[in-house]
Amino acid sequence: MIEFAVDLISQVGLLGAAFLIGIEVVIPPIPSEAILLLTGFNVALGRFGFVEAIFATVVGSLVGASFWYLIGYLFTQQRVENLVSKYGKYVGLPVKNLTKTMDWFKRYGSSLVFFGRMFPIVRSLVSIPAGLVKMGIAKFYFFSTAGILIWNTLWITIGFNLGENWQAAEDFAQVLDWIVYALLAILFTYVLVNFVKQVTKKSN
Repeated sequence: MIEFAVDLISQVGLLGAAFLIGIEVVIPPIPSEAILLLTGFNVALGRFGFVEAIFATVVGSLVGASFWYLIGYLFTQQRVENLVSKYGKYVGLPVKNLTKTMDWFKRYGSSLVFFGRMFPIVRSLVSIPAGLVKMGIAKFYFFSTAGILIWNTLWITIGFNLGENWQAAEDFAQVLDWIVYALLAILFTYVLVNFVKQVTKKSN
């Protein structure tokens, strides 16, 4: 996939970078860090400007974030609560916990949207609860843009300074990704164990 990204950005330029980063938010086939590092390298080659690169990748990220926000927005809280009421017991998630979580997100969601843009996987998923709690579109875009701007600028700058050695930073980025994946795996295991306990208890 990296070769595909290299070819696409080389041939299409900033539109290719914006497209890749937008797709990464929706379905992450390539880590955003790799795309941004590659974009920074192309800036170093003089293929496009630094500010233009940041602008294009921020817009691409926002388009991807908008997709998941819309998905969350189309689901009413009542509909989600009905689903949890029916199936939540199998994963240890009672409706009252969901309600508390939704209330918590309504209160602190702005910070979560902002910081969530700086973590793999989370940057995609955080848009869903934002849509579910019907976070104001202006607030959603403001905090999303702020977080994305910091993240994209950081990695494009690193790629620009490393030049042809931009892939050296990709190894470090992959370590960060694996840490997040490990935490998600622990969470998944917890949910799976609860599911098995509930099914076993019900069968007895």
